[in-house]
Amino acid sequence: MKTIKTIEELHQMLINKEITSDELVKDSLKKAHLLQTKCNAFVTILDDAKGKEVTEDLLSGIPYGIKDNYSTKGILSTGSSNTLKDYVPFFSATAVLNLEKHHVVPIGKTAMDEFGMGGSGTTAHTGNILNPWDTTRMAGGSSSGSAASVAAGVYPFALGSDTGDSIRKPAAFCGIVGYKPTYGMISRYGLFPFASSLDHCGCLTRSVKDAAIVVDAMKGIDKNDLTSWDSQDIHLFESLDGNVKGKKLFYIKEIVNLENYPDASLELKEHLNNFYHTLDYLKEEGVTIEEVSIEQNLINTIFSVYECLSCAEATSNMSNLTGIIFGPRGEGKGVNEMMKEHRTKGFSSLIKRRFVIGSYILQKENQERYFVNAQRVRRLIVDKMKELFKTYDGLIMPVSTGPAPYIDGSKDEITKDNTTNLEEHLQIGNFGGFPSITIPNGFINNLPVGINITGNCYDDANVLNIAYALESKMPYKNQVAPILKEDE
Repeated sequence: MKTIKTIEELHQMLINKEITSDELVKDSLKKAHLLQTKCNAFVTILDDAKGKEVTEDLLSGIPYGIKDNYSTKGILSTGSSNTLKDYVPFFSATAVLNLEKHHVVPIGKTAMDEFGMGGSGTTAHTGNILNPWDTTRMAGGSSSGSAASVAAGVYPFALGSDTGDSIRKPAAFCGIVGYKPTYGMISRYGLFPFASSLDHCGCLTRSVKDAAIVVDAMKGIDKNDLTSWDSQDIHLFESLDGNVKGKKLFYIKEIVNLENYPDASLELKEHLNNFYHTLDYLKEEGVTIEEVSIEQNLINTIFSVYECLSCAEATSNMSNLTGIIFGPRGEGKGVNEMMKEHRTKGFSSLIKRRFVIGSYILQKENQERYFVNAQRVRRLIVDKMKELFKTYDGLIMPVSTGPAPYIDGSKDEITKDNTTNLEEHLQIGNFGGFPSITIPNGFINNLPVGINITGNCYDDANVLNIAYALESKMPYKNQVAPILKEDE
């Protein structure tokens, strides 16, 4: 299995002058252009990027990618939407500014599902984003370009955002690590809002250690985001020691029970078998893992609660996208006609469906039945999880129903089938703002699959350490998709 240097290894090479930051950046730009021809992972590649000063800081001089829904001063930031296809912000997101203090080098803005509202990588205004392990497959979404570029070895890490599973699922599909910390650990100021109560900033890397290094640099309280909190006493990288003896994890019986999927594909069966096998690695390290049963009716609400709340919040958040203040102006005799044309032609069909649903939910006569009830059920789910976290250190679950689906014939739609609970359970992490990390745990049909660990709020160090211990036991770490191998 081909691997590439970690952040620590690259830093040591820079310190030892075995390579320069300029050389790293040049190599990263070359790979970015090659990957663009194969996977369409970028909206913008910053060809004028230059190396930076190398200090004792682990991130200094290291290239990286930025998801295109982070505001970047003076750099095109489209959210992969035609409504912002020419938008250049006058300020940068706090998370980006925090990283700049560590002398990192942005290489490009990565393509994504439009405004983060998709899970396939097929709704970007620049076209489909393809999986570097198999370009007939989805990269997952919405952090599709970030996942594809990290998986292909363009750079060690990229920024992502996660409203339902938008960091963690593409990480699984692309065979890398995806981490969203506790809600508010990283400021959302400058992140294009999708659903503000669910949105998380985070990162995609090739190892748990790298994820800890990056989030240590991104996090911090911010006066511009009143949901952010002071995490200065949390040191994720320093907390990684791999000692997990005595820890307790649980998995949800109703979601992983194969009997609940009578039409299960061979890939799903193998994925669940692989999940149980992965648990053995942790048990060997002294971790107790138990099966927990949760009322099926409550589990069945996850998908509907997410759709109600996310669509409603998106409708409100995106109401400023009129084409009047910014973005390409629509044509018409008056303001209303101009806004109507801008929004009709600018948004993809999936986004418009979400807005229709959200508007219906927020109508005065519907709010109690849909929006308020969804909030109540969200609270029930979160309370149940918090109750379990009093006994357990975390929830461990397989990601999705197997490897990345084929792009051909698939649709990114708001639909539900008998595998929805297995596909959508990561949304629990967004409901409660819980820290959640996906790491690779095997291959099915030569395609990567992942496993997820979610813990209680503010317990990020514990969650990452469990993931680190598991990653250390498995052979699936720091792996790179071979898509660029023949071109290097």
